[in-house]
Amino acid sequence: MAMKKVLMSVAAAGGMFVVGTSTAHADNVTYTVKAGDTVSEIAEHFDTTVAKIKQLNQLENENLILVGQKLLVTGEQPVNTTNGTANNTSADAGNTNQAAYQAPVTQAPSTATGSDAEAKAWIASHESGGSYTASNGNYYGKYQLSRSYLGGDYSPANQERVADNYVASRYGSWSAAKSHWLSHGWY
Repeated sequence: MAMKKVLMSVAAAGGMFVVGTSTAHADNVTYTVKAGDTVSEIAEHFDTTVAKIKQLNQLENENLILVGQKLLVTGEQPVNTTNGTANNTSADAGNTNQAAYQAPVTQAPSTATGSDAEAKAWIASHESGGSYTASNGNYYGKYQLSRSYLGGDYSPANQERVADNYVASRYGSWSAAKSHWLSHGWY
């Protein structure tokens, strides 16, 4: 009788362990960062926290994510609001899913052309992943400009205008600004 109780206890504990380990991965989702995404928006969408995403992905700076970067997130799978169904596809036979979520992206007109346009896009990608809403302390937007430069107007059009003026006055061109960025890690 005592042996039966011990075996039942071991089986119950083992069952709880198996259930616990399988559910720990059931809500994990791999998300590919799109232009305009922020970790806080992704966390909100997947009903998790910025701290959890930062921990899972060993991010040193949660304000610096890049377009195309894959992030492991936790929480409920996203729900398609038009028909109420889960909006995921299986990434593999394992426990990770690929999310089909994309943040809204607003583009403002740019005055840069040719190699300057290429350099401008490169800087935006490296500064904010192309997000007009990226924030890093006092720096904000697609080009991570000081909030004082933006004068409280965080619109995409103002960010483009201020960034063009800043680069023209400091470097003369976006290509020169990119060269400075490559040498110093900032522009």
